[in-house]
Amino acid sequence: MKKLIVLLSITVLFVTGCSIHRLESDQIDTNMDYLLSQKAKIFNVYYDGYKYYLPKGISFVTKDEYNALLLDQNNNKYYLYVDAISYFHNIENTYEENPSSYYSKLLNYKDKTGFIQIDEVEGKYFIQFVYNYVKIEAYVSKRDLVDSVNNMCYILRSVTFNNTVLESLIGENVLDYQEEDYSLFKADSSKESYMDVAKRNENEEYSKYLEDEKIDLDY
Repeated sequence: MKKLIVLLSITVLFVTGCSIHRLESDQIDTNMDYLLSQKAKIFNVYYDGYKYYLPKGISFVTKDEYNALLLDQNNNKYYLYVDAISYFHNIENTYEENPSSYYSKLLNYKDKTGFIQIDEVEGKYFIQFVYNYVKIEAYVSKRDLVDSVNNMCYILRSVTFNNTVLESLIGENVLDYQEEDYSLFKADSSKESYMDVAKRNENEEYSKYLEDEKIDLDY
């Protein structure tokens, strides 16, 4: 009987061992390199033109087709913006690493590019994470910083666009975006500028909701 138990244990380790990877609790670089290099295999959020995966512990507060307000397991709020127009036109990543930031890195994994910039603001950390034409912003404590970046990696790596659908939508002007004075690949470490631009593209009710929730990060 003992031999059988040992044999079964070895079999379980052999089958599952290769799929187990423990994320570090204090290493942004190590975790991000691992997570972004992995291919997403499951999806649970679907829209016309793209889909992505929302990990366990992350929930929607509110959402529309290209913007979402998310809440994580530590009650941190994330603002997500999908830039389907920049993806469709293959806009080049022009981000330059900022040596004055707490953390700044240009990203390039599996032909997907982006950047992450973290700035210390009034004792907390403002994260701007752009990858594969999607941007997520959050304002978190030092304690939650690594977990928040991990969560963003899970979401951003999973974003998958449907070129056929986007071509149809953009060609028919269904995605009627006005030209705005910002670029997804430029980070100015401002808590207001990107949010203000995003709000102008939202309907009145959603904008009021974001204002009530202080999604401009000034809480």
